[in-house]
Amino acid sequence: MNSLVLGIDIGGSHITSALINITTGEMLRESYVRKFVNSHEEADTIMSAWAEAINQSFSLAGLAVTKIGIAMPGPLDYDLGVCWIKDQDKYEKLYGLNIKEMLALKLGIRAADIKIMNDACCFLQGEVLGTLDEQYQTVMGFTLGTGLGSALYQDGEVTDADLWRAPFRDSIAEEYLSTRWFLKRYAELKAEDIQGVKQLLEDPVSADIYDEFGKTLGIFLSECADSYKPEAIVLGGNIAKSPELYLKQAEEVLAAHGHLIPISIARLGEEAALIGAAGTWKRALIEAGAITK
Repeated sequence: MNSLVLGIDIGGSHITSALINITTGEMLRESYVRKFVNSHEEADTIMSAWAEAINQSFSLAGLAVTKIGIAMPGPLDYDLGVCWIKDQDKYEKLYGLNIKEMLALKLGIRAADIKIMNDACCFLQGEVLGTLDEQYQTVMGFTLGTGLGSALYQDGEVTDADLWRAPFRDSIAEEYLSTRWFLKRYAELKAEDIQGVKQLLEDPVSADIYDEFGKTLGIFLSECADSYKPEAIVLGGNIAKSPELYLKQAEEVLAAHGHLIPISIARLGEEAALIGAAGTWKRALIEAGAITK
């Protein structure tokens, strides 16, 4: 089927893949594969692990390898496929290599049959295609976790908003809207360290910290709304999974700044990245007449 494209999500320790019907945004469940990947291995070993998962997804569906879309964090040259990940404790051996060409060689396909997009962009595209039914012309998406991911959906196209390094208060946005801030704030209030946000939730002080975070998030989103004029906002990532602790505060601050914008929490989880990754092919296949809108 021309409408089936393999969506792939590559993280620091895994690869997940599944065939997606890009006209409906639905996943072909029987093609779902998730495998552990040691991102510290040599480049050829990593490529072999990726290729194994990809081939298995197509095999489970009884199909030959065709078009694939990959969601992957940067820095990368997403068009050429050159990896520039460095000093992030993952994929160090891929630095400076064209992973698109290397993977294509392993799979026996053309590099042109592979598209790669920033994972935050894929998350947003997946949520728009899978849950928002493309009802908005302009949507902003943010992933709140170990880092701050941001993307803009506008007129059917998703681009990396690259707002993690946007000037904010006395630093940049990511310093206030990621796990790093929660750990730092907890240490300031309790004079002790914790390992992650999950541990924070076990402490009563978490309510005060999340309250502060929600207000900060509201200010940041207000600044984004001034610049990008989104009709809706989608939040994803591990931090976003506890909306009862921060979302009301963020919405109140946003409204106080004159922005009555609906905020939704990502509903698809990892599936959003798979749908979004496959969706990178949608426009090209429509233009080629392979599928209809």
